[in-house]
Amino acid sequence: MYEAYAALGANLGDREQSLREAVRRLAATSGIEVRRHSALYETDPVGYTEQPAFLNMAVALGTTLSPVELIRVMLGIEREMGRVREIRYGPRTIDLDLLLYEGVKMNTEELTLPHPRMEERAFVLVPLREVWADGPEAFPWNSFLTDRVLKEAGIRLWAKW
Repeated sequence: MYEAYAALGANLGDREQSLREAVRRLAATSGIEVRRHSALYETDPVGYTEQPAFLNMAVALGTTLSPVELIRVMLGIEREMGRVREIRYGPRTIDLDLLLYEGVKMNTEELTLPHPRMEERAFVLVPLREVWADGPEAFPWNSFLTDRVLKEAGIRLWAKW
């Protein structure tokens, strides 16, 4: 099995329930094992700011699927849960992003790994650090997560899993 990491977010409807349902659907998929999950964090919207706050989290996955197969499963879960893409960075019932896949670097029309903007987003890095395989102290992006960055990013603990 390969180790992969995904970020999840939602800001429409019952945000917490949407995240929990997406994790349940990932875990119920053949070839995917949810190994670890972060707490849920409420975060201010980025990019298009005229929308409700998000709940965000991260999961560590074990998978026998290829990166492309995995992202296709994730996009299928989004569709099944009512995700509509109308406004870039706009409101959504659910968002699943594949961040990292063990040892893979790729840049295709369908998928870029590592995720091209994850290093710019504290709302991705904070929960990702919680599920990092080698522990939070070994997290490669710790130097980015300064107190100032965290305060400016508007990240608030919402709930433990």
